[in-house]
Amino acid sequence: MPIRSEWVAFGEHNGYLAWPERAVLPLPALLVIQEVWGVNAHIEDVANRLAAAGYAALAPDLYARQGERPAAWSHDRVAEAQAFVNTRPSVNWIDPNVRQVEISKLPDPQRRRVAETMDALFAQPATGAVQGEQYSKMLLAATSFLGQACPMTLGQKVASIGFGMGGGLSALLACQAPSLAGAAIFYGISPPADLVKRIRCPLRGFYGTLDQRISAGVAAFAEVCKTTGTPFEYQIYQGVMHGFFDDTRAAYDVRAARDSFARLLEFLRQILA
Repeated sequence: MPIRSEWVAFGEHNGYLAWPERAVLPLPALLVIQEVWGVNAHIEDVANRLAAAGYAALAPDLYARQGERPAAWSHDRVAEAQAFVNTRPSVNWIDPNVRQVEISKLPDPQRRRVAETMDALFAQPATGAVQGEQYSKMLLAATSFLGQACPMTLGQKVASIGFGMGGGLSALLACQAPSLAGAAIFYGISPPADLVKRIRCPLRGFYGTLDQRISAGVAAFAEVCKTTGTPFEYQIYQGVMHGFFDDTRAAYDVRAARDSFARLLEFLRQILA
C-alpha cells in the first residue's frame, strides 16, 4: 500500500506522521511513542507499518523543540551510541558505573561522544511519574492535535503505542488523557499505583522474561488494574529481552515481534472500530 509521510508541527513540537495514501480521510489515529533512541528509522518504520494497516500514525520527537535537538541527542550521535550498545546487548546500560566501564573501552574521540550522548539519554528519569513532568505536555498536545486539528484524523479516536521509555509513557498517558481510546505498552515501566485509578481505557502489554527490571512489576500492575476495573491483558514472552520488537537491535526476537504485532492489530481493531 502506498504510504504518505511528512514531518508536521504542533505548537513548538514536531513529529513524523504517516498515513495510507489512498484511504478516505479522516482515519483513526495512533500516537507512536519512541524508545530512548528517539524517532529514528525504526520508529518511522513502525509508523509506516501501522499506516499500511489503515491508520494515521504520529511519532512525536520528544527530544526536539521547534524541530531542533541538542547536539548530544542529534540523530547521528544517537545512532552512533545505539550501534555501540548493539555490540553488548546484555549490558545493564541504566547503571552509570557499568556504562562508564563499557564506554571506557572505546577510543577517543568516539569515547567522549558516546559518553556524552549515553549520559544524556540514560540520565532521564526511569519512573513514569517524573517522565510525565518532561514529556506529558507534549504527548497531551499531540493527542489533542490528532483528535482536534490534524486533517488526516480530525474527530477520530486516538490510541497510543509506546516502546521501552515510550511504553511507560503510553501507560502514563492513559492515566492523564481521559479521551484516549486505548494504550499499548511494549516493555515499559508500569505507572504508579495511585495514578492507575484515573485510567479510562483498555490496555495491552508486551514483555520479555529476560527483562526483569520491567517485567517483574507487571503482575502488581495487573492486580491494581483489576481492582480499579481497568481492562489490561498482557503477554510475557519466554527467553526474550528488552527491545524485542526493534529489528535494528541485537535483542530483536522475530517470534515475539510477530505475535505481539498481530495482537496489537487486533487490539486496535477492537478499540478504534
